[in-house]
Amino acid sequence: MLKRLMVLAVSLAVCGAAGAQRDMALESGLARTPPMGWNSWNHFAGRVTEQDVKDAADALVSTGMRDAGYVYVNIDDTWEGERDAQGVLHANNKFPDMKALGDYIHARGLKFGIYSSPGPRTCARYLASYGHEQQDADLYASWGVDYLKYDLCSFGTLMEAGMADHFDDPDYGNKMMKAAYLKMRTALDKTGRPIVFSLCQYGHDDVWTWGASVGGNLWRTTGDIQDNYASMTKIGFAQGPLAKYAGPGHWNDPDMLEVGNGGMTADEYRTHISLWALLAAPLLAGNDLSKMTPETKSILMNKAVIAIDQDKLGVQGDRVSQSGDLEVWSKPLGGGAVAVGLFNRGTSAAPMTLKLSDVGVKHAVHVSSLWEGANPIVANDEVSVSVPAHGVVLLRIEP
Repeated sequence: MLKRLMVLAVSLAVCGAAGAQRDMALESGLARTPPMGWNSWNHFAGRVTEQDVKDAADALVSTGMRDAGYVYVNIDDTWEGERDAQGVLHANNKFPDMKALGDYIHARGLKFGIYSSPGPRTCARYLASYGHEQQDADLYASWGVDYLKYDLCSFGTLMEAGMADHFDDPDYGNKMMKAAYLKMRTALDKTGRPIVFSLCQYGHDDVWTWGASVGGNLWRTTGDIQDNYASMTKIGFAQGPLAKYAGPGHWNDPDMLEVGNGGMTADEYRTHISLWALLAAPLLAGNDLSKMTPETKSILMNKAVIAIDQDKLGVQGDRVSQSGDLEVWSKPLGGGAVAVGLFNRGTSAAPMTLKLSDVGVKHAVHVSSLWEGANPIVANDEVSVSVPAHGVVLLRIEP
């Protein structure tokens, strides 16, 4: 352990220079728009099996979600087994053949994602990548992996040990963390396979200010989301100040979608995905795709809402105004259009009026509501709507 910490400490000295080079390397073409797909954790957690993943891949195709943009099939924690005498990590008996599973996913026009940690153990206490970074990166590449979620977890203990040994440098633990993420990004690059790199360390040390410099294509900005309105809104409505750090190739990640897991109403789920779309956030469904209701499908596959998220301009939206429970958010789009979310965080329906000049539009040629049932009234360069409780009216305004 001490020897490994010493090796990591040496890498801290080069972290800054390598990070600067990494900013240029983001032009590789990875994650030019926020990644979309499915992740196993929110619904299956530690129960996930190979069959669950295959079922998700099949459902992405059969429901039309793949064609709507959901292409990543990401296995989260608890797939890991033991290392053999050569240090090669094997999957556990829930996943008998990871290469074959990757082939199954790819054969359906989808991409394969996996999970690990820079620490000795994952969050669920399975074996992780500490001390085996290049070996694991090579293994993932041999399986055809296209996406790696790298979760801080037990590396926190190593950070604490590093800080104890370097008490004269209060930032030493954070330097270790950045070096650990850069180490895996470098290992992934050496495989020659393009692999999206998702930093999952819950916004520690303002990751949005340095995530791109260690090769992150997206980084978690918050703790884990829960399938309830309070958790979703606490996370989502706090993202505005981070807008300037997002862009093509590197995105703020307020965590995965809970749409369809049953803890919120349809209006609340529409608020969830509308806000994530305005935030240019990754859209990673976290429900059981094989058991979706028509309502869940309509929320996840609203193509006009997805287009807001996937807009090529790559600008994250921000809050325009707030008055009590009522908030206005906007996001500039390619071609001069603007997406606007009128959110009602109150417990009863409320009228809202938007002055087009407040979102930079002098005159509107066309105002469209992206959810059924919302009928905006446009007059005198203002838009008036009724917004349901805990709901949203999402507009696309063409100037």
